[in-house]
Amino acid sequence: MPSRVQFSDAIEPLVQFIEETPPAEIIDRTLEKLRAGVPTKTMLTASALAVARSSDLPPGHHGGPLHPLAGMYAVTRLSERLDGEQRFVPVLQHVALSNKHIHHPAMGPYSLLEFEPIDFGGVEATKQAFLAAVKRGETNKADHCFLWLWQNVPPIEALDLLLSVAIPKNAMDDHYFIFPAFTYRALESMDPGLLPLLMRPAVRYVTRFPVARAIPDIDGLIEKHELMNRVTRQHSGEDETAQIGRLGEAIGRCDNYNDIPVLMAEALAEGLSLEGGGEGLSIGAAGLFLRSLTGNPMDVHLHTSANLRRYLLQLDGLGLRNKLLILLMWHTGPEVKSTQYRMEPAPQPDPAAVASLPHRSQADLLEAITDSIYQQPQTDWSTVTNLGMMRAVPEVKGTVNLAQQYVDLGYDPEVLMRRLGEIVCHDSFTEMHAFKHHQAIVEEFHATREPWRWMHLVSGAQAAAISFGKNMEIYEEALDLLHA
Repeated sequence: MPSRVQFSDAIEPLVQFIEETPPAEIIDRTLEKLRAGVPTKTMLTASALAVARSSDLPPGHHGGPLHPLAGMYAVTRLSERLDGEQRFVPVLQHVALSNKHIHHPAMGPYSLLEFEPIDFGGVEATKQAFLAAVKRGETNKADHCFLWLWQNVPPIEALDLLLSVAIPKNAMDDHYFIFPAFTYRALESMDPGLLPLLMRPAVRYVTRFPVARAIPDIDGLIEKHELMNRVTRQHSGEDETAQIGRLGEAIGRCDNYNDIPVLMAEALAEGLSLEGGGEGLSIGAAGLFLRSLTGNPMDVHLHTSANLRRYLLQLDGLGLRNKLLILLMWHTGPEVKSTQYRMEPAPQPDPAAVASLPHRSQADLLEAITDSIYQQPQTDWSTVTNLGMMRAVPEVKGTVNLAQQYVDLGYDPEVLMRRLGEIVCHDSFTEMHAFKHHQAIVEEFHATREPWRWMHLVSGAQAAAISFGKNMEIYEEALDLLHA
C-alpha cells in the first residue's frame, strides 16, 4: 500500500507537531518551542515540510503549500534581520499559515505519498517524458520524472527544464513562475537533500492544465533582434549606468505594458547585458508600482517578480532562451498586467506634494511615516466585491509622500527598512505577499545603482500602507504572548 512521505527522526516530530496541533493552539505552542531553543530555521523547515506533505493544492493559487513555500525565503531573511523575540514573529506567521492550510477543508486532509523516481531511458528521454506529461497535464508522471532528474542531473539543469514550462505559463497566472522559482531559491540555504521533496508541489502545480499558450509576439522579438545570437554579455558594469537608467525610466513611463518587451529587446540588441536588463526592469517596476492606484495588498508582483528574475539571471546553468523569456515576459502576469488599468501619470510621488511637507528630523519623520501607516482607514469588507479591483485609499499617498521626503533628505535607508520590516510582521492577510515584497525592496535597494535605488524604499512604504490592518490576528495573538 502507498505510504506518505517520511522525514528524518531529527525533524519528523516537529513536522507532526505543526500538522497535528489545533489551529487555536498553534501560536502559543510554537512560541513555547522557539523560546525553549528550537532554532527559527529548523521551525521554518518543519513548517515547509508539513504544508508540503499534508496540504493539497487547490484549483486556484490561494491555499495549499504554494504561498508558504514561496514565502519561505522572505520570512527566513526577515527573521534574521530582527532582534530578540521579534525575530519569532515572521516564523509564527509562517507556521500559522501552514497549519491553517493543513486544517482547511478545501486543502485537507491530504497526504503527499512516497513516489518512486522513474528512469524513462536516460536523461534526455526522461526530460522528454516530463514534457509529454506537461502536454497532457499528467502531474503524477511529471512527479516521477522529476524525482529521477533531481538525482541524475545538476539541480540547475533540472530547474532550467522546469522553468521552460513555467515561464510561458506566467501569462496565465504569475504563480506558475513564482512558485517553483521562489521555492528553489529558499532551498539554496537549506539541506540539499530536501530539494527533491519540497519541489514536488511546484512540479505538480506547473504540470497541471492548462497548457501554456503560444507566445508569437515574444518569439518574434527574439527572432527580429537575433537575441539568441547577439546577447553575449551576462554581467553588468558601470559603463551601462546610463543605458540602464534610460530603460528603467522608459518602462516606468509605460501606459501600455505591451511596449515593455519591445523596449527590453531593443536594449538587449544594442548590447545591454542580461543583468543590466534585469536592473532596468527593476527600476521600471518600481516606477510603475509607485504610479499604481491598486489597493489590493497582494498586487505586489511587479516588484517581487522583478526581484526574482534578477536572482535567476545570475544563475550559471540557466539557458539563454529562458533568461530572455524571464526579461521579456515579466509584463504578462495577470497580477502585473492588471495594474496598467489603475495608473496615475508619471512622475509619482507628486514632487509638489512632497515639497509642501514641513521639514522634520529623521526621527520625527520616521515616526510620521509609521503613524501614517498605522492610521490607515479600516477596510469595509462589505463593499469589496472583487479584491483584485480594490483601489488604494487617498491616505496611502500621505505615507508615500512622507517616504519620498525621507529619501529626498538623505536620511538613513537602513533605519526605514528596519521599521518597515517590523510593520510587515503584522500581516496575516496576504499569504506571505507582504513579506515577499518587503524582502524584494530590501534586496532591490541594495542591488540597484544610484539614483534609482531610492524608488524601492518608497515602494516599500507604499506597500506597507496598503496591506496594514487588513488582518492582524496572528500578530496580535503573538504580541500578547510575547509580552505575557
